[in-house]
Amino acid sequence: MNADPSTKATPDRTGPGPASQADPASSLTPHRATGVAEAAGATSLPPAPTGAQPTPSAAGLQAARRTRAAAVACVLALIALCMGWELAWAPTVPGGSWVLAAKALPLLPALPGLLRLRMYTYRWLSLLVWLYVTEGVVRAASEMGPSRLLALAEVALAAALFVACSLHVRLRLKHARAAATGLSTATDGTTGATAIQAASKHSA
Repeated sequence: MNADPSTKATPDRTGPGPASQADPASSLTPHRATGVAEAAGATSLPPAPTGAQPTPSAAGLQAARRTRAAAVACVLALIALCMGWELAWAPTVPGGSWVLAAKALPLLPALPGLLRLRMYTYRWLSLLVWLYVTEGVVRAASEMGPSRLLALAEVALAAALFVACSLHVRLRLKHARAAATGLSTATDGTTGATAIQAASKHSA
């Protein structure tokens, strides 16, 4: 018996069509999608420095050594001037006075600190020198002859010592700030690279 043409089997169209296929991107959770986006953008970033440690520049070290040499030279010259002035060249008391020559003693403890580049020594010495400036100005205005010339020399040496100590402290602080800025930049770059690598591992 012939089958009715109207009853012919038609293809099953209940299968998933193009419109019903799931989008792969839509199956990602928001956190996973963010990790994938960060991992994709990581390829356009420059490589971050790892383990970068800022070091003082050669110019900074050379400048610090020059100011140290100037400070040490001024201290030694000031010690010699104070002792020679009060003991031999133009003593206030005939025959010299060790009591007056003892004004050079406060400068002696500064020498080890200057040679070891101790910032604290440069700071307190830049304040101590004003005592020698004051003495030199007073004695230059009140005394005559060789004593007056020695007083002016004391003022000049004390002023030069103040300038050397001040420049040394300023240079050290300047290069310390530059080194701290470089370390902060290197740390931020390393932290950013680490975060990107962690996001990539999480999205994998």
